Amino acid sequence: MSLDPKTHVTIGGASGFWGDSQIAVPQLLEQPDLQYLVFDYLAETTMSILQRARLRSPELGYAADFVTAAVGPHLQTIAKRGVKLVSNAGGLNPAGCRDAILQLAREQGVELKIAIVTGDDVLEQQALFEPWPGETPIPPQRKLMSANAYLGALPIAQALDAGADIVITGRCVDSASMLGIAIHEFGWQMTQFDALAQASLAGHLVECGAQGSGGLFTDWEDVPDWADIGYPLVRMQPDGVFEMFQPAGKGGLVTRATVGEQMLYEIGDPRRYVLPDVVCDFSHVRIENVPGHEQEGGRVRVSGARGSAPGEHYKVTSTFADGWQIAIMMAIRGQRAIAKAERTAEALLQRTRQQMARAGYADYQETLVELLGAESMYGPHRRVNDSREIVLRIAARHENKMALSFLQKEASSAGTSMGPGTRSHFGGRSDVQSVIRTGSFLIPKSVVTAHWQIDGETTDHPVRASDGGPISRPVSGDRSPPSSAIHGGADAPVLPTDPSVPSVRISLGTIAHGRSGDKGNDANIGLMARAPHWMPVLREQVTPARVREYFAHLIQGPVTRFDLPGIDAMNFVLEQALGGGGSCSLRSDPLGKCYAQMLLDMEIDCPAHMLTSTHG
Repeated sequence: MSLDPKTHVTIGGASGFWGDSQIAVPQLLEQPDLQYLVFDYLAETTMSILQRARLRSPELGYAADFVTAAVGPHLQTIAKRGVKLVSNAGGLNPAGCRDAILQLAREQGVELKIAIVTGDDVLEQQALFEPWPGETPIPPQRKLMSANAYLGALPIAQALDAGADIVITGRCVDSASMLGIAIHEFGWQMTQFDALAQASLAGHLVECGAQGSGGLFTDWEDVPDWADIGYPLVRMQPDGVFEMFQPAGKGGLVTRATVGEQMLYEIGDPRRYVLPDVVCDFSHVRIENVPGHEQEGGRVRVSGARGSAPGEHYKVTSTFADGWQIAIMMAIRGQRAIAKAERTAEALLQRTRQQMARAGYADYQETLVELLGAESMYGPHRRVNDSREIVLRIAARHENKMALSFLQKEASSAGTSMGPGTRSHFGGRSDVQSVIRTGSFLIPKSVVTAHWQIDGETTDHPVRASDGGPISRPVSGDRSPPSSAIHGGADAPVLPTDPSVPSVRISLGTIAHGRSGDKGNDANIGLMARAPHWMPVLREQVTPARVREYFAHLIQGPVTRFDLPGIDAMNFVLEQALGGGGSCSLRSDPLGKCYAQMLLDMEIDCPAHMLTSTHG
């Protein structure tokens, strides 16, 4: 079934984070029927970065790349084509972002109507905050620096209704840009929950840029032309069903597998993907390859998302200062490099602890030593016993900035006073950086009012969440008891363990794709069977207990499993798994991006006949 070309809307995903490639916008502007571009910038870590920037200069606090790299060089083409833009690049300062673009527009002789969405700043309402379920409370001595509610799509839709060419928001959910466009284009009511869920899924699939078109794909060798990888395009029809593809002639890959991996990315419980406008159920979503597009990099049709009424709360992300940290790296080469690196780290920490104590400072709050190139993150699963080349990484945290200056200075001394073959730094001394930690809360929607404003007019147009339809329990962020899917699913066939059936040991990656990421201090690992007949093996062999045991050296909390039978997949949530997560973790992978790759190496038992049959 093809989409009706007379009724669809075509939207390109041009950015997945602050710092994404500059190739996205020009290639998407080559799409003949392109109507919109959406840009996502605001990962939780980015909010910390923006807060640091605003502390240096109050006029900052927005994603400057959106102005200088994404919009500025292409402003005249965007205006000529009539393509509209929606982005959360406003960050902590939407008005500043708007003014910077208007300045460029005046310089280039371009007329634009720019709307901003505000109201997400709820710092002054912190007395009304409610605890985020399962999160450690912020210490009372820490003063909040910012607090922003995750707004929804309705103010975006209303700003587009008013004729905005560009809509710039502050904090909103990543998928709200796509959903706001769909509400505007198709005139949806905020009670059409299945349609809202479909458009939110489309937003989720493109919110990370090229991750939806072959980026980070497990079978990366199959993805052509990384240098010119295509960014994703969505062609949506009025019921929310959509096709996803990429610009013609570009690299990348859009298939059931690549898009399925991205759907699994950071979704937690797929039956309750909670957004401010709709609670989504993605468990029975279908992703189907559309025949005839293989030479263009592929195309898929996505359907089956279901929605229900949203809750009575917004999620709030806050930032607060929490001491200082430093990470130093040095190259160590030669015989027994691993042992040399370990001794170097031990000596530097011992030496600087002595210096700190003499100066009257307390010990480090936390230290971490990683041997990059020696699989140190794999812990007991590492396969490297020795190496002739290691990058030693030492990270440390302290309440006092000056205390870390000892490690900052002493690191260089390793080049002459410790092991042979030591290059004591990369490009000069490492910086001591402030730790801007994030924390989460809930706030009643009834006390938050979003506003949109167009063309710099003084009149704000208020939009309450309740304007869009009924609001009912369960609340946003609810951690209700998981469905039976965490144990394999009551309706899921389980492969019987039969000792009489010959089995072989294989790596999990033989029968599954994987994608992982973060949600605060929790990690998500999604696994998608390479073919439906592998699901019973996955359910039997990849249990929450086994995953917990495999990552025992990295995680502190429990592991929960959820099934997605619609795409023959499962998602694992690993709690307290990232050493604090984001900007406050000392780890070299604070976002859990490598966790799926690590898990795909886990060995499992597989019936031998399944590998030798025509199924294999």
